[in-house]
Amino acid sequence: MSGMMECSVCHSKLVSPGSKTVARAYDQHRNKISSKYRALNVLLVVGDCVLVGLQPILVYMSKVDGSFKFSPISVNFLTEAAKVLFAVVMLVFQARHQKVGEKPLLSLSTFVQAARNNVLLAVPALLYAINNYLKFIMQLYFNPATVKMLSNLKVLVIAVLLKFIMRRRFSIIQWEALALLLIGISVNQLRSLPEGTTAMGLHVATGVYIYTLIFVTVPSLASVYNEYALKSQFDTSIYLQNLFLYGYGAIFNLLGIVITAIFKGPSSFHILEGHSRATMFLICNNAAQGILSSFFFKYADTILKKYSSTVATIFTGFASAALFGHTLTINFILGISIVFISMHQFFSSLSKVKDEPQNGKIELMDAQNSIRSKDMSFINMAAGANDDASHRIGSEDRQPLLPT
Repeated sequence: MSGMMECSVCHSKLVSPGSKTVARAYDQHRNKISSKYRALNVLLVVGDCVLVGLQPILVYMSKVDGSFKFSPISVNFLTEAAKVLFAVVMLVFQARHQKVGEKPLLSLSTFVQAARNNVLLAVPALLYAINNYLKFIMQLYFNPATVKMLSNLKVLVIAVLLKFIMRRRFSIIQWEALALLLIGISVNQLRSLPEGTTAMGLHVATGVYIYTLIFVTVPSLASVYNEYALKSQFDTSIYLQNLFLYGYGAIFNLLGIVITAIFKGPSSFHILEGHSRATMFLICNNAAQGILSSFFFKYADTILKKYSSTVATIFTGFASAALFGHTLTINFILGISIVFISMHQFFSSLSKVKDEPQNGKIELMDAQNSIRSKDMSFINMAAGANDDASHRIGSEDRQPLLPT
């Protein structure tokens, strides 16, 4: 029968593990996680807060008279090239410290096999290439704190994608926490744009809706698909996976530069033109942020990554106010407060999903209980027979069956 399996002990029919069983594997992994990985998660969150908080500020500092003197695609290409270089260096370092008997990382057969197994990484690489360009477009029309708050909308979209793509389970309290997150973002967005502002020839309302929809959906899908691709080949070295991911990203961004040169002429094909010290810091920051994200997706999860980015919002808001004179409104303060309440509620121990007994486990327990009941019945029968036998041979009952 399809979907059934036989127990090797009692030979009873059990329901084979389904998608819900696979979805519980991650929750069980988190419960059994070692202190080393917990410390890694803390370091990832702290590093992500710093890098994500600096990113919109560096982008803002890279603007000259409200616009970019460089091609945003060239920044994305140089970022991917820097990440490829880092992956190669770390892969060589890891290969030199391999133990005896392990499969060599730098062999051609290992590389070809890993490339075939990780071909799915091309999908998030393409989506990231689109998203990285959208980041610059958003920065042209929104202040850094607003961009950071808009990016927090990705948490809700990611949660929905995780539920339907990776079968992740969320409790009612966690869904309520995500709803609080939306409320916090909405509070911050009240009167965030001046009336009558336009964006790329569109009315501000139309521009905001279109950019926000794309800005939220594309990276959310990329993050979930990236986590799926990295964890589906968990035994593959993360540096080897990063080499493929960043290699695909560099190719897609280079294609973007070539296509731009075709439409705008050869004069636009200048990868290093218009870059300043701020853009160099921006490239290093984006590269470090991308590398850190891969560790999040493989060893933690996408929700933790996005919530840690949310923590960076307060840093971005105060830093942009100190450096550029942006006003921190009461809406921003209230919105941040609601976001932090949402984060505390989502990760609270009271909001954890309680495991329900699986069908296969129920049937196995029923089978074991049946065997135990049969054993107990046999023991009781044996005990009863023994009592009867001892009663028959008692001293007071030892009388001849026939008269003498």
